[in-house]
Amino acid sequence: MAKKLPKRSEDYSKWYNELVVRAGLAENSGVRGMMVIKPYGYAIWEKMQAQLDKMFKETGHQNAYFPLLIPMSYFAKEAQHVEGFAKEAAVVTHYRLRTTADGKGIEVDPAAKLEEPLIIRPTSETIIWDTYRRWIQSYRDLPVLVNQWANVMRWEMRTRLFLRTAEFLWQEGHTAHETKDEAVREAEQMIDVYAEFARDYMAMPVIRGVKTPTERFAGAEETYTIEALMQDGKALQSGTSHFLGQNFAKAFDVKYLSREGKLEYVWATSWGVSTRLMGALVMTHSDDNGLVLPPKLAPIQVVIIPIFRKAEQLEQISAKAREIMDKLRAKGISVKYDDSDNYKPGWKFNEYELKGVPVRIAIGPRDLENGTVEVARRDTLEKFVIPSEGIDLYVENLLDKIQNNLYERALAYRNEHITSVDSFEEFKDVLENKGGFVLAHWDGTAETEAKIKELTKATIRCIPLDFDTSEEGKDILTGKPSKRRVLFAKAY
Repeated sequence: MAKKLPKRSEDYSKWYNELVVRAGLAENSGVRGMMVIKPYGYAIWEKMQAQLDKMFKETGHQNAYFPLLIPMSYFAKEAQHVEGFAKEAAVVTHYRLRTTADGKGIEVDPAAKLEEPLIIRPTSETIIWDTYRRWIQSYRDLPVLVNQWANVMRWEMRTRLFLRTAEFLWQEGHTAHETKDEAVREAEQMIDVYAEFARDYMAMPVIRGVKTPTERFAGAEETYTIEALMQDGKALQSGTSHFLGQNFAKAFDVKYLSREGKLEYVWATSWGVSTRLMGALVMTHSDDNGLVLPPKLAPIQVVIIPIFRKAEQLEQISAKAREIMDKLRAKGISVKYDDSDNYKPGWKFNEYELKGVPVRIAIGPRDLENGTVEVARRDTLEKFVIPSEGIDLYVENLLDKIQNNLYERALAYRNEHITSVDSFEEFKDVLENKGGFVLAHWDGTAETEAKIKELTKATIRCIPLDFDTSEEGKDILTGKPSKRRVLFAKAY
């Protein structure tokens, strides 16, 4: 039997890293800071991608694709943007290799230097807005509602599978609008889409909010965010949507002829989520036995395992299993029948528990005699012996119960870990001994925000939109007047 995972309570980081690898989600590659997403992990990402893509298209967006390489001069056009990504940029300077003089190796051909260096996209605003300049001439061309599924590169120094890697997968929406109000509504709509996806599919409660000026996306006038709380009490930014104002339109001279016949700059947004959501999914629900996956995102929702000693028993069990599979698949439920003979049932139970399969059905000779099956829930580890007749309806309802239970369980944990404090001593005590979100007064200055981060490693995650935090008070550090509480936490 494989060794057990580290306990979350003893070493959360080690537990997470080992679980991601042992559950077959991803592994480190031969390139520093870059990961290989394995088939089981990619299957989860595909389900996320499919649902998000559906939601984007339902809100009027279309998919397109833009170049991986961006001329360096494009970045220089928007000062805040280049400053925000300069330290993470990977740069292509040559286009050819040649054999070394001794014929034993290869080297960069110095004669093949590019006229202008190209940046491997850390995000695509600049190349897209250069393109929009050609697409947009009149108000009749607006709005432009485009999304891109792509990979990006940000040369991170400290990496962790899914949570922070030098290359990752994501989607990035980029839209152009006639008016400021329309663009703001778009940015708000998309953060709502992300929050709905997190709640209804990931079973992950999030808090919607706006970032402080210090924490905004580089080049944005407003950044909306969804913040989730992991089981170790740290926050995880799980999606962002940005109102870009006219900054990129002005930088790339994107104008349209208005209804009044005047040339006007367009208004812009961008928004995105990434494979970081995979890390959020793992850390929100999983336990010391392995993954716990919400049924709506599980690649395998039900696994059927036969328990037998003789070949004729397996034949009879397989016939029943196929009957059950047909019924489950007719309801759109993904099911696997594992009748392989290289492992015993006990090993298979542990393996599918590790992989987070929501429902396990075991069938043995006695079950065939009694017309029953054993059903096990991954979320609670409960087992039930039930009649095999009507199993499809039972499992369909059970999957809904598991999905709802995971959300309610995560919501209860999150709510228990939102703490209001009124002094810096309380603030530090909660961060060190309880963890979670801390609602505290802030005087609104970047200097105080930076000082609190320096002293505690906690950052302002957002100014919440989901509940009213406006009230008169005093900043926990400086004692200066404050008009509202903001949400602090240590974060990934």
